[in-house]
Amino acid sequence: MSNCYCGRESSYTACCKIIHLNIQEAITAEDLMRSRYSAFVLGKGDYLMKSHHSTTRPLKEKDEIVAWAKSVKWIRLEILHTTKGTNTDIEGTVEFSAFFYENGEVRVIHEKSKFVREHDCWVYLGS
Repeated sequence: MSNCYCGRESSYTACCKIIHLNIQEAITAEDLMRSRYSAFVLGKGDYLMKSHHSTTRPLKEKDEIVAWAKSVKWIRLEILHTTKGTNTDIEGTVEFSAFFYENGEVRVIHEKSKFVREHDCWVYLGS
């Protein structure tokens, strides 16, 4: 059994796929962050939009985001720090680095992402 794309030691089927099928399964902000990383790896644009807060969701850019996500080779996700974001919180942050190959070079996205609850589900607000 290989690890989930998000780096956890469970299979994708036992990890992020559960959240991709039902966003309410993201118990923490980190769970949602990890599921979004896996969605980038798999080019799941609908999930990326659904897991993005309604006020900051980039609907017009969905196709471009998916095209870019599929054009790079994702290497790994590193969770560096979390603040709040537990099952009893209404907001939280996740600082992470996402590594990928693009145009023959290793690149990294380093971000401190903000997450909030919307309709009782964790969603990405922005950085």
